[in-house]
Amino acid sequence: MGSKFVYPVDLTTDEDGRVVARFPDLTGAVTDGADRDEALHEAQDALEEALIAAMAAHEDIPQPSAARKRALVTPGTLIAAKVALYEAMREAGISNVELGRRMGLAETEIRRCLDPRHKTKVGRIDDALAALGRRLIVSVEAA
Repeated sequence: MGSKFVYPVDLTTDEDGRVVARFPDLTGAVTDGADRDEALHEAQDALEEALIAAMAAHEDIPQPSAARKRALVTPGTLIAAKVALYEAMREAGISNVELGRRMGLAETEIRRCLDPRHKTKVGRIDDALAALGRRLIVSVEAA
């Protein structure tokens, strides 16, 4: 995945002194906080919800634009893995049924792998990606 799901966020201060976080690459992904730290914390939730909405609508996942000195926000690891699986399936033109067949699983199990509300074990997503010729890479960076 690398920096694939690292999105820049525009931070501005509104007339009430709250910090507004807006994702230029994701329509409607806006939130705010009392200060910069809170706005960035809330921005992760807004980012995840925007990605989940794109998946639910069967839309392409927008690619992040260049940071250009803006703050960067990433979704949580499990959501990022599910979005990566969703993208890999779309790029391969593979349905839930077909991926399930390749993995020897029921379609319902694949649906759970893509369900952002289901606490799928990351190993299952890794196996699904492997069935599509992909692999999940996780990196750790200073916060």
